Order: sequence, then structure tokens, then C-alpha cells
Amino acid sequence: MALATLQIYREAFAAGSDQLRPDVLSRGPTALDPEPFTLIHSLQDSLALDRAHGPAVIVSASGMATGGRVVHHLLRLLPDARNTAVVVGYAAAGTRARDLVDGARALKMYGTYVPVRAEVVNVPAFSAHADAAEIIEWLRPAPQPPNAVYLVHGEPEGSQALRDRIDRELGWTAVVPRSGERVLIR
Repeated sequence: MALATLQIYREAFAAGSDQLRPDVLSRGPTALDPEPFTLIHSLQDSLALDRAHGPAVIVSASGMATGGRVVHHLLRLLPDARNTAVVVGYAAAGTRARDLVDGARALKMYGTYVPVRAEVVNVPAFSAHADAAEIIEWLRPAPQPPNAVYLVHGEPEGSQALRDRIDRELGWTAVVPRSGERVLIR
């Protein structure tokens, strides 16, 4: 996913997209060059990286650390206090990333508990999720109010606060469904 995203940005850069910040465009084609990093395209490349010794920076698109190749890297790197795991962006409750941020001393991976001795750094400011104001502004221009807005992503307290704000500012029915609740959509 990270490599596909990089390609989208490269294409936008090549097209001179007005969606890119001017300071990025002014740096020329190397602005999105990953050097000195090596892009890992396949499972075989990832496994080879896991066998390598020495310093490394591993950037993963699986920010929640719930699946994918990053779990293999965490399995190998977390027990070593010389390593640092940086959780960038939002880490949802119930994910390995949140457990790391909350100070877990061990994580279950592949049926076994792995000690967390690596330093864990949380950098939540890089979340790509819209905040409540951005969601309201995205909803506002709808040609007509929907029958209901279902808030199915986020922490319970934040979802309920957003539900109340949608009701207050837009006058729409907003619902935070219970886990497992079914809704008939027509």
C-alpha cells in the first residue's frame, strides 16, 4: 500500500498537480526520491530484510500493526532494547500499535508472546483521519440530508461527540451503532 501511494504521489508530481504543496513541487523530481532507503516490493525482499543485520528503518503502511509483513519485523525487532518502534498517526484501540503506545510489555504474535524491550515513540500528529470540523464541512454541502449518518469508525467517546455535533450543527440524525448491530439501508 505504501508503494502504491508513493506511485500516486509521483504521478501527481509529474503532472504538476495543484494538489501538491508548492514547496514540494519547487524541490524538483527528487522531492519524492526514497534514497537512501530501499523499497521492498515483495515478500522475498521483506524476508531478506528480516535476515539482514545492522541498523535499519522500516516504514510500513500497516500502521495499526494488525497484519502484514510488519508483524514479522516487529516480532524480530521488539525484543531488542537497541531498537525503536515509531507509531505514526492514529492507533485504534484493540490494535498492536495502540498496545505499544499504551506501554505493553509483551505483544501476542503468531500464537506466542513477544517481549517489548524496544523504545516505543508515539507521533499521533501525522494522522490522515479528518477531524470533526473537517467531517462536518464535508457533510454540509450534501444536496439533501440523509435518512441517517452511521458513525462506524473511531473511539466510542469521539464518535458520540461527533454524533451530537452532527445533530446540533446540521440537524441530521446521526447514530453510533452498537457492535454487531445490523441496519437495513434502502
